[in-house]
Amino acid sequence: MSTTSPLEQVPTLANDLLRVEEQLQSAVATDNELLQDIAAHLISAGGKRVRPGFCITASAAASQDFTPTELDVILGAVAVELVHQGSLYHDDVMDSAETRRTVESVNSKWGNHQAILAGDFLLGRASEIAASLGVEVAGLLASTISQLCDGQVRELEYVYRIDRTEESYLKSIDGKTASLLAAACRIGGIVGGIERDRIDHLTTFGRAYGMAFQVIDDILDLTATDEELGKPAGNDMIEGVYTLPVIRAMAHGEVGPSLQQLLGRPIDTTARDEARELVRSSGALKSAHADARRYADQANDALRSFADTAGGSALKAAADHLVDKVEKLIV
Repeated sequence: MSTTSPLEQVPTLANDLLRVEEQLQSAVATDNELLQDIAAHLISAGGKRVRPGFCITASAAASQDFTPTELDVILGAVAVELVHQGSLYHDDVMDSAETRRTVESVNSKWGNHQAILAGDFLLGRASEIAASLGVEVAGLLASTISQLCDGQVRELEYVYRIDRTEESYLKSIDGKTASLLAAACRIGGIVGGIERDRIDHLTTFGRAYGMAFQVIDDILDLTATDEELGKPAGNDMIEGVYTLPVIRAMAHGEVGPSLQQLLGRPIDTTARDEARELVRSSGALKSAHADARRYADQANDALRSFADTAGGSALKAAADHLVDKVEKLIV
């Protein structure tokens, strides 16, 4: 899988993200050494910092040139990333994950209780920073945290359930994935002083991008190899998380009954491989591919009012990168 950032063409972003890293470390600083070690664990492991990148780039969406970003925008990006990091701590507890970003997971290294509390600590720090940026940003981030929880609960509600609906799936990924990307772009627009109607366009872009990103990820889970994914392929089905292609395959007149007999309970890798082949033969992957393309096109369309700006061009390049990724999917 590609490890390059979708915003790599932004000339000032590398330096801005270094400032984000510095502020992230400052945000988790505390006189409780154990808590600081736990809270900084995944931050120190690195990552693409996609959400901060979108926040920073969105703040320049109306600008003709890229310049070093104002501190308030950096802080907005940090708040968004801290929410993302805190959600990962909680996710790893729920999934009993042993690794994250090639390092030992927090729950594996220190225990579930410590991981949950450290995740809460990160969300608290994010809220403090958001409050320093104004009531609107604070309210937006609080609402986004609620949406993340709602999306995750909707997923847990249907674990191993073959009656999961498309509506449930879409609401789940809107909450657990798209909402934070939408918030990152909106916060960037707010703190960057962009006009209100254009902030709405940035929010639409972030949400559509997030929806496309998650549908693509779910298709890849069924089509890519372990090596390409960097994790076991078909793992969602093993964990009882039935995504859009699987939901549609289960509704298929010929394939559906056989797939439903396989799923609905924990399965081994042999059953997983059989289920993947059934999904592939149903046409559901092509159907999901069309949805991913539609969301990617929506992301592109939302940027029309930024066609001649530096930030808008960079965001459009990210949307084009997503479209290209959709087109390269083997379905």
